[in-house]
Amino acid sequence: QVQLVESGGGSVQAGGSLRLSCAASGYTLTFSGVCMAWFRQAPGKEREAVANSYPSSPVTFYADSVKGRFTISRDNAKNTLFLQMNSLKPEDTGMYICAAAGPCGSRWTNWNEYKFWGQGTQVTVSS
Repeated sequence: QVQLVESGGGSVQAGGSLRLSCAASGYTLTFSGVCMAWFRQAPGKEREAVANSYPSSPVTFYADSVKGRFTISRDNAKNTLFLQMNSLKPEDTGMYICAAAGPCGSRWTNWNEYKFWGQGTQVTVSS
């Protein structure tokens, strides 16, 4: 059984920062060998791909809306994925969800191709 547990969400004012973590566990998941991603979903809106991380290389992808403000990283030794979010805006508000074992490359935004999902952590940015 694979578990993804997110943490680090909260309420901040616009311009603030948060660091999200996603701890992965489960013998069927080789964390260091799969692409990982962060998605977010706001009420009434579709799930949006935020960032993607390659297994064992510095290659990353970002949504245009977060480029230059968010940084995805991972610690393969600790099976943990991170999302550093700076210069937060009210439109960044949503449930941030960790996803594992999905496509690397051009299809990284295809949420239905990821095998495992966390429950999410709420991020609220006030103006």
